[in-house]
Amino acid sequence: MKTSALKLNRLFLLTMALIMPSQAASYKEYKIPLPFAMGQEGKGGILTADMNSDGKLDLLVTSPGQLAALETNGKTLWFRKADIRVSAGSSERYGLPGHDAPGTQVCDIDGDGLVEVLFLDQSNTIHILSGDTGRSKSEITILNPKGSERWEHMAVVNLRGEGDKDIVLQCTNSKGYRVGHYLAAYSVDNSKAQLLWSTDSFGALAHGPFRAADLNADGLDEICGFTILDPNGGRTNWAYPPIDKKYADGASFHIDSIFIYDVRPEVPGLEVVLLEEGRNYTALANFKEGLLWWTTNTRQEPQNAVVGEFSLEYAGLEIWCRSRYNTHQKPWVLNAHGKVISSYEMVACAPDGWTTSGVEVIVPIDWSGASIQLAAAKERHESGDVGLFKPMTGEFVLHIKAKADRLYVADITGDWREEIIIVEGKQIRFFENANPNPQPQHPRLWRQQNYRRNKMSWNYYSP
Repeated sequence: MKTSALKLNRLFLLTMALIMPSQAASYKEYKIPLPFAMGQEGKGGILTADMNSDGKLDLLVTSPGQLAALETNGKTLWFRKADIRVSAGSSERYGLPGHDAPGTQVCDIDGDGLVEVLFLDQSNTIHILSGDTGRSKSEITILNPKGSERWEHMAVVNLRGEGDKDIVLQCTNSKGYRVGHYLAAYSVDNSKAQLLWSTDSFGALAHGPFRAADLNADGLDEICGFTILDPNGGRTNWAYPPIDKKYADGASFHIDSIFIYDVRPEVPGLEVVLLEEGRNYTALANFKEGLLWWTTNTRQEPQNAVVGEFSLEYAGLEIWCRSRYNTHQKPWVLNAHGKVISSYEMVACAPDGWTTSGVEVIVPIDWSGASIQLAAAKERHESGDVGLFKPMTGEFVLHIKAKADRLYVADITGDWREEIIIVEGKQIRFFENANPNPQPQHPRLWRQQNYRRNKMSWNYYSP
């Protein structure tokens, strides 16, 4: 009887090992030289796209005054100097797009079957470059709104059902505490822009630009902050809890971060996760259902988060909140219904030598190919190490020594699992899981429009 039980237990463990392979394990490292150094203090960033239509993903890196496109084999496709609009410091003091934001977009904006790179300069001009050569194809200049300094952020969207042929511009007020209340949407055709709608009262984030997503699966993008606009620029029915005595005793607030995922699969469409400073709440909103919940963890500020499938014990996705503490962070995890299901101290979990300031730029990552995702992060407040940890427990499963200035996560090698990508001074290093892929037939994440939107427009607070 004991022997049979032992055999069954071994069989169970073997089966679990097959369906849930080791999350840590070995990796392959690749290095790509950069023609310039990454900007410090959050100035410039990185994204990935197929720049030369060869079916392989390339890397686009921006820094103050310059940008470059590089293949993952190390070849530089092109490099050019340009007065590109990237962060000049904190967005509340210097305007958008915010720390670490790449300030570029990649799409086939003119419908010729080849991709273009779009970016704003410091003088209200949108530059459209050939993706494979970096040569200028056209320029569009659009006057910024009264009360602003200049247009500061741009994203390519689909507002009319014509594909990624529209753009939304955003900027902040030029005086005082700067917030991106100004938006304007344009269609782009034959290098000309036609105004679709504009507003000067968008419910903007405090530390970054709007996010675009097709929240209700109708093929068109909504524009998301702490208000959500429909594709025509109209206010939708949902509303974030206002500054009112019945909400946190009337305390003021601002929104640090925003994340868009299918947190509640039983609710049609995608959900928007919002992290609030001041009243210190986390909220979940849906385009159709409105505000699903609004909760706090003993009034600790969530500040940064990562959203993903971190536990199969609970339905839907989980939301890991970092906490604000300058040192000795105390993260907690919410389930899809806003209940705290885990909490711990980061210093008790971090690798030896990891800063007591904790983690930053925390991103969900499909690293192993298993059902459970990990979180990737770098050392906070320094060009430091990177690692992977389990959000439910804080356990680090991978620690890579580095001097990372930027951290980015995306599937660039093609087996649907994601790679850890860092910019370190004048080089890119990326790390690929060397273990066998347990789900080789899994569709690539790039097929999901929301994945593409998330990887194109991001910054430090909302990676």
